[in-house]
Amino acid sequence: MAKVSISLDAELVVEVMVLAGIGSPQDAVEAVVRDYIAHGHRTEARTASRDESARTGRLTPPEPEQG
Repeated sequence: MAKVSISLDAELVVEVMVLAGIGSPQDAVEAVVRDYIAHGHRTEARTASRDESARTGRLTPPEPEQG
C-alpha cells in the first residue's frame, strides 16, 4: 500500500495519542482515520437498510447501537 507523509500540529497528535491510548503518533492517527472510515461504512449500511425498507414497503427492525 502506498504511504503518505503529512504534517500535523503536535498538540493535536498528542491529544489523539492520549484519547486513543496509543503511544506511537503514527499508530494513533492511523487508528483515528480507520475508525472514521469504519464509522462511515456503518452509517452507509444503516442508511441503505432504511432506504430499502421505504422502497420495498417492508419494515425491518432497527439495528442495535454500535460501539
